[in-house]
Amino acid sequence: MSTIKQVAQEAGVSVATVSRVLNSNGYVNEDTRKKVLQTIDKLNYKPNAVARSLFKKQSKTIALIVPNISNPFFPEVARAIEDVMSGKEYTLILCNSDDKEEKEQHYFEMMKQKYVDGVIIATSTVRPKYIEKSGIPIVAVDRFINEDIPYVSVNNTAGAIQAVRYLKSTGCKKIAHIRGPEYIHNSEERYQGYLQEVQDESWFHPELIVNGNFESETTIKATEKLLTKHPDIDSIFAGNDYMALSVIKAALRMGKRIPEDLSVIGFDGINLSKLTNPELTTIEQPIYDIGYKAAELLLDVIEGRPLTNVQHELDVALYEGQTTKQMR
Repeated sequence: MSTIKQVAQEAGVSVATVSRVLNSNGYVNEDTRKKVLQTIDKLNYKPNAVARSLFKKQSKTIALIVPNISNPFFPEVARAIEDVMSGKEYTLILCNSDDKEEKEQHYFEMMKQKYVDGVIIATSTVRPKYIEKSGIPIVAVDRFINEDIPYVSVNNTAGAIQAVRYLKSTGCKKIAHIRGPEYIHNSEERYQGYLQEVQDESWFHPELIVNGNFESETTIKATEKLLTKHPDIDSIFAGNDYMALSVIKAALRMGKRIPEDLSVIGFDGINLSKLTNPELTTIEQPIYDIGYKAAELLLDVIEGRPLTNVQHELDVALYEGQTTKQMR
């Protein structure tokens, strides 16, 4: 592997001149610049990325921290982010935190040491003050952290209301909710949307709300317990598609027919929900657009461009699959 010193010797210039050409920093005669570039090509010289990041305190690298990479929502977001960043010659590092604060703090320490240029965070456990102290440009996706940190999400409450109203319109009379963790902002908003629509119904009881924690096995167990205790439940609104698919699995185990005995609606619109049989009815988020917008925002923050809007809420839409009855 060629070195910058060998390039300088071959081109008959100083190492400093080669450095100025590589970094487009400082004046270099045009003929000299062309000669250096030809020599770089001839020797197939590749600048040392680590050395350059140490010198510039930049690495052309950004990180994405997600709570659970097994949830298909997050790889779909990552795809959009990578599409934007690769076009700007940034490398994306994917970090799975398992929703553990100490693990997220470890990632932030690593990022400071390696001069990562920015972070997109999709978790809710790391404290806002710690994020601010890190000094790294941050954008939140699918999670609200605080009013000072740019974020991209959807109107979760309105989406939840739409889901419950749709179930009612198909004739459902007793609607339960599998919610996500209480400390996650979007989970709480979806729960509040459900509650707003059902709390005045004669059939409503707090026991119709159980926590699936955005996890498959937890959701399966919670669903089995819920349907055993309340066999007259005719529909379930799950706080995300991952849990909705787990609800279906639990219901089928118990001999329930979908949607004849139990209607199920999710929230997200992950690609996997369209590959199941029956196809999942869900409130679709524009997942790709969320990731794309978050990446654009992070580039604005990294490059010091003023943000006209810090909080971005995109629209959701009902996708009618086969896990709910037809509208009456």
